[in-house]
Amino acid sequence: MYQIDDMRAVLKNKLSEKRYEHTLGVEYTAAALAMCYSADIEKARIAGLLHDCAKYFPGDKLLSKCKKYDLPVNKYEKNFPELLHAKVGAYLASSKYGVKDEEILSAITWHTTGRPEMTLLDKIIYIADYMEPNRDKAPNLSTIRQLAFQNIDLCLTTILDHTLTYLKENGSVIDPTTFATYEYYRR
Repeated sequence: MYQIDDMRAVLKNKLSEKRYEHTLGVEYTAAALAMCYSADIEKARIAGLLHDCAKYFPGDKLLSKCKKYDLPVNKYEKNFPELLHAKVGAYLASSKYGVKDEEILSAITWHTTGRPEMTLLDKIIYIADYMEPNRDKAPNLSTIRQLAFQNIDLCLTTILDHTLTYLKENGSVIDPTTFATYEYYRR
């Protein structure tokens, strides 16, 4: 298995400068959240580093990789293949970076849509991706950042609510998994 420094070196060569900075921000934020919630810090760092390891592939390439690696693709993902970077990223984390921990692979897989019954690490990576220090476009980020360290489930629900509102206001199609995740945590 790669060491964290080796992962960083490979990612620095693969990702754009902006995406790499985002990745380091997610690693940092995930580690801080892991400390707050007594989760495994190293797992959080690895998942944070690798969450976007397939982000540099265009949509058509992600679709072909899913076919090649026999990864499931739903109807929504066929229409919006950029979301597949999460599934392909989990595959690459395992095959290229040697990550065999299912909890880390799950967090990478679900960092874009979430899912009902998320693990603590799933939540940490989903939230860290949304609020890492380089992010500045989402509404109420200072409130989200505070909430993340006070009540992770309420923070998750708030982010999902903001995401769904944003998608609706912009006339975007909503991934059914994201909606199911929101409904699950809203209750």
